[in-house]
Amino acid sequence: MNQKEAVAAGRTALGIEFGSTRIKAVLIGEDSTPLASGSHEWENQYEDGIWTYSLDAVWDGLQDCYRNLSQDVQYKYGEELTAVGSIGFSAMMHGYMAFDKNGDLLVPFRTWRNTITEQAAEKLTEAFHYNIPQRWSIAHLYQAILNDEAHVKDVAFLTTLAGYIHWKMTGEKVIGIGDASGMFPIDSAIRDYNAAMVETFDQLTASYGYPWKLGDILPKVLCAGASAGVLTKEGARLLDPAGNLKAGIPVCPPEGDAGTGMAATNSVAVRTGNVSAGTSIFAMIVLEKELRQVYPEIDLVTTPAGDAVAMVHCNNCTSDLNAWVGLFREFAESLGKKVDAGELYAMLYQKALEGDADCGGLLAYNYFSGESITGFDEGRPLFVRSVESHFNLANFMRVHLFTALGALKNGLDILMKQEKVKVDKIYGHGGLFKTPVVGQRMMAAAMDTPVSVMETAGEGGAWGIALLSSYMRGRAQGQSLSDYLDEKVFGGKNGVTQQPVPGDVEGFDEFMKRYNAGLAIERAAVASLK
Repeated sequence: MNQKEAVAAGRTALGIEFGSTRIKAVLIGEDSTPLASGSHEWENQYEDGIWTYSLDAVWDGLQDCYRNLSQDVQYKYGEELTAVGSIGFSAMMHGYMAFDKNGDLLVPFRTWRNTITEQAAEKLTEAFHYNIPQRWSIAHLYQAILNDEAHVKDVAFLTTLAGYIHWKMTGEKVIGIGDASGMFPIDSAIRDYNAAMVETFDQLTASYGYPWKLGDILPKVLCAGASAGVLTKEGARLLDPAGNLKAGIPVCPPEGDAGTGMAATNSVAVRTGNVSAGTSIFAMIVLEKELRQVYPEIDLVTTPAGDAVAMVHCNNCTSDLNAWVGLFREFAESLGKKVDAGELYAMLYQKALEGDADCGGLLAYNYFSGESITGFDEGRPLFVRSVESHFNLANFMRVHLFTALGALKNGLDILMKQEKVKVDKIYGHGGLFKTPVVGQRMMAAAMDTPVSVMETAGEGGAWGIALLSSYMRGRAQGQSLSDYLDEKVFGGKNGVTQQPVPGDVEGFDEFMKRYNAGLAIERAAVASLK
């Protein structure tokens, strides 16, 4: 009854996140408990050499996701969803969405998955003395300039997918600081874009004679807790074409999936971290001091509150693993055995625990797309073995779980072994951790650090942005985001922790020797299989 009353009175918070393969909405109550949810499956397209999503897919997906949420509310509580206390929107970070003065998209959305900005990323890294990854928005903009693309002169606004959705919902051209840190370097001391680097960029591009400067086209940066506008009548109708949702709802700053992952795992404080493992994989560690040098494998981003974070991001994680599970499912169905997908994943993941510590000499690469950490602009999923390899199902599954973490392991070793970064807590979330124990144990082996999974980890980033939305609404109490999460949301809960198994750690290190030595095989596959 209390939940029904909260829904009816709008004492709720709504979070919607655009992931790589799913758009998800979560409605939470005053105690942060999920009350209802909705989702929509979608996929990127590879068109004219670009990984993209169409704007039609964006809006159709958002509306279907919200419609499913509304139906869930109606089913559970018998209430029409007409109002919520606050809303937040989040999405995959990075990429390139450039608009002209009329608000029209100038070129198709270029997602984080594209590895087409190597020249720009290298030049900007050198000019800024700061690592600029290929997927960052500024790298895409500068590459378009270097390519002499005609649309650049017409750019009036540059933003991310979350920033775009927020703009259309509220009319406000703003962005959460965590999402902004994947567009352009942030100065955590001032909680804004690095002014010296903005000036450097303007100097680099001055000779092109564009009618804009960088500061003119970037969204305004806001930290967690700030007011970022309200849902307009047009925004409400875009979100809910049925017309039931009322305008005027406060909206929090739009955030990237890295920031919402930090919120959803209570890892926004110094010396905490999290690993998000799905289509892509990234590890985030909140730093207590600056790194000693610039590393191309390490991104420097921020928490939603603006604190500095070391991020290791890899484009590929579970896509190849999912494809193999799909093959096993097809095999079973060909024998007339209908298999539940969840049970199949659980069985195959558990099987990996029976494998040899080092995967029995097997080798695999999960590169559906390029992987900048290991120097690939393109990828080819690949499985390799020798006649001496111990080839069985357990090792086959284990090697595909290990390789899902392989590129990430290279980046993490820089932080842990070279920079001696200290981490007190690591939390896992995302599809890799859905099966109990297995994903955690593999991650613990890769990091040689205990890995915890919260009961709420399955709610993911949509729950995280709902929490940030709720935090904004209660900001008058003056709590920091870290304190709010500790006291109001998690209440001292630490989740289920998996300690590293020494044999697994040694086996993973042995596998990584094979993984790095075998990159030449992957390069040959890219060159040979066009």
